[in-house]
Amino acid sequence: MPKLKTNRAAAKRFRKTAKGFKRYSAHRRHNLGHKDPKRKRQLRSGGSSLVHDSDVGRLKKLLPYST
Repeated sequence: MPKLKTNRAAAKRFRKTAKGFKRYSAHRRHNLGHKDPKRKRQLRSGGSSLVHDSDVGRLKKLLPYST
C-alpha cells in the first residue's frame, strides 16, 4: 500500500481528541468590536466544540493518520 496524503487544510482546522475531532467555532476570529456581547458569549462555547458524528467519517478520510 502506498502512503496516504493528509489534507493540510483539514489538519490546520481539526484536532483529534479522545472524544472525537475538535473544531473551533466560526465568527470568533476578528471584527469582534461591533458584535453584541450576547452573540459573542453564545459563540464562545469554551472556544471549541466537537465535530458532529455524521461528519467524522469524512474527516477520517482527510486525516488518515489521526486515528
